[in-house]
Amino acid sequence: MSGKSKTIEPAPTVQVRKKPLKVRIRHSMGFYFMALPVIIFVVLIYYWPMLGIRYAFFSYKLRSIHWVGLENFRMMFSQKEFWQAFINTLWLSTFKLVLNTFAAVVIAIFLNEAINLIFKKVIQTVIYLPHFMSYAVVAAIFSLFLSPSSTGFVNETLKSWGWISQSIDFLHEKSMWQPIFFAINLWKEVGWGTVIFFATLSGINPELYEAAKIDGATRLQRMRYVTFPALSSTIIIVLILNLAKVLNMFEPVFVLYNSRVYDVSDVISTFIYRKTFLQPIPDYGYTTAVGLFKSVVGGALMLGCNALSKKVRGRGII
Repeated sequence: MSGKSKTIEPAPTVQVRKKPLKVRIRHSMGFYFMALPVIIFVVLIYYWPMLGIRYAFFSYKLRSIHWVGLENFRMMFSQKEFWQAFINTLWLSTFKLVLNTFAAVVIAIFLNEAINLIFKKVIQTVIYLPHFMSYAVVAAIFSLFLSPSSTGFVNETLKSWGWISQSIDFLHEKSMWQPIFFAINLWKEVGWGTVIFFATLSGINPELYEAAKIDGATRLQRMRYVTFPALSSTIIIVLILNLAKVLNMFEPVFVLYNSRVYDVSDVISTFIYRKTFLQPIPDYGYTTAVGLFKSVVGGALMLGCNALSKKVRGRGII
């Protein structure tokens, strides 16, 4: 053999020549026809209505339409009623999110620590069932329970115990509406959050608990140093994903509120509904402006949550 080393030359790269665009389209024409109904649906349902944004700069009352520029926005920002609805939206959505998440974490940890399998399954089923009920049904049930009439279970029970002498109209009292709203939403939605966190807890390696137990850690210490760190990333993700939707609150409020509690219950979506459908001569231009403002703020929240999600978990939500 020769002492000289042979130089291995790299194989020549093969240039793959793409077919012309017209040819590729013609060959894939069947797939385009299959996707056409979906494309038409998306355009008509999601994009075509966006053309109505232009009415935010018009005064639109019945058949009277004329350009007003930014007048609708000036009127919106100068109204105390609008700002009250905006503040209520942020408060009700944010507190409901934090309360439901906290309760779901506590219940998930409780179920994870439970030893009796039958008890665990029964509790899971009971707290998860309300999630499948519509808000209209939930509102009807609690309106009946909290009714000030003789059919109201809560009032009649409190009277029989001697705690009150006269019936209380819970859903028409400003001081009571928000606590009742949070309690109803907690009852309905905590089961779904519990499923998410309980699934995370089920994925924890049992050897971590065994190692902590061998090291002499108590149950509370195992929860502190094993359970909570495992849940922390899931809690942050749930909060981030739901924070972007804080302005999209309508049905939970709409089925429970009334004119006597507008100051503490009215949110942007119900504010738009009232100004559009409950006015003798509604100004569609004004309500479109309010809706546009809500969409812009919601988009900003979505981008902010997306950036926060990239920092926390390394990838965005959009």
